[in-house]
Amino acid sequence: MTNPVVIVGASMGGLRAAETLRKTGYAGELIVIGDEPHAPYNRPPLSKEVLAEHVDHAAVAFPLGEILDDVQWILGDAVVATNLDHHTITLASGRVVDYGTLIIATGLRPRRLDELGRPATGVHAIRTLDDAMALRAELNPGARVVVYGAGFIGCETAATATKLGATVTVVGKGEVPMLRPLGRQLAEDIQRRHEAHGVTFLNNTRIVRILGDDHLTGVELDNGQTLECDVLIEAVGSLPNVEFLEGNDIDIESGIHVNDTLHALHANGEPWANVYAIGDVARFPIPQFDPKTRRVEHWNIPTEMARKVGRQIALEHGDDAEAHAAEMAKEFTPIPSFWSDQFEVSLLAYGLLDQGEDVRLLEGEVGGDCLYGYYRDGKMVGVCGIGMRQKVMSYRNKVGLNFEPE
Repeated sequence: MTNPVVIVGASMGGLRAAETLRKTGYAGELIVIGDEPHAPYNRPPLSKEVLAEHVDHAAVAFPLGEILDDVQWILGDAVVATNLDHHTITLASGRVVDYGTLIIATGLRPRRLDELGRPATGVHAIRTLDDAMALRAELNPGARVVVYGAGFIGCETAATATKLGATVTVVGKGEVPMLRPLGRQLAEDIQRRHEAHGVTFLNNTRIVRILGDDHLTGVELDNGQTLECDVLIEAVGSLPNVEFLEGNDIDIESGIHVNDTLHALHANGEPWANVYAIGDVARFPIPQFDPKTRRVEHWNIPTEMARKVGRQIALEHGDDAEAHAAEMAKEFTPIPSFWSDQFEVSLLAYGLLDQGEDVRLLEGEVGGDCLYGYYRDGKMVGVCGIGMRQKVMSYRNKVGLNFEPE
């Protein structure tokens, strides 16, 4: 009997890989390992509508179909080490699991600011369900909240906390929130909409010290100002979960480097025959946008990667060599997509907006529903809209092409 396919990571990417393996005909042993005690659940809503309401697993859990009934789930037991040469992984409990094929879907964790001080309570980040539950318990009416980081997570959380009755200040390192992904005009528009709801922005500013012992009392800024607060939300980026791979001959700089079939790569660029990486932890090129490798933290990417890898592995274990060869030859050229809800603003985007050197308002008006196109060298590399959902979706197949609107 061959060793099992083992998936490390029990979130959306891991779940979709398991589903695809079974649907494509893989009938062998299948093990999914997760460091959290919860069955797979949807993460993006944690900073949006779920945080604004009652937070529990049922609110975000993915349905598990009958096709997964024979999958072995190992939850609440993190992988702490891997020996890729010997095809083994070691769990925190000490258990060693052998694999025939390994799919790594370990995702990201929030970057924390421990060097600035760490009171026992009051400082939060949002990545897991338990994170959201702990934060939600402190977002009471009248709470003084500082959000450090003016990206999507920071702005979404600021909107949610404000709607719950908190007084919110966003401290951001940039000139305006979400400047790099959205461009100045749209970013400034969204900042004004936040400010109309009472959110305060301190741009071009950094936190240099977190104050308090047992509980957070405030933060000190690089301009000498001190902000008193009851809750600090750290939203200053993420780190890929790759430490368990250290000591192996694998490229894990800034994420796991994969090729166009999503095989993980040795340090010399050669692929590991039986090791794949998918989702936020994977670093890969998207040729129609940018030849450089990157991690893409957009919600559709884990699913698309999982389906490609699942089909490849299932067909490899099947009898149709021609079908397997055809699947391996397919280019992986996804169109990244994301959505964000902030007060009445409902953003939808396709492509890699940060590649746009020329940002144009294509339809609508600033301050209302609007649609922006992002261009580089005459090619549309992204589209983003507030409202106008059907219009935004109509541009999806034009992203990545030499397209000029009429």
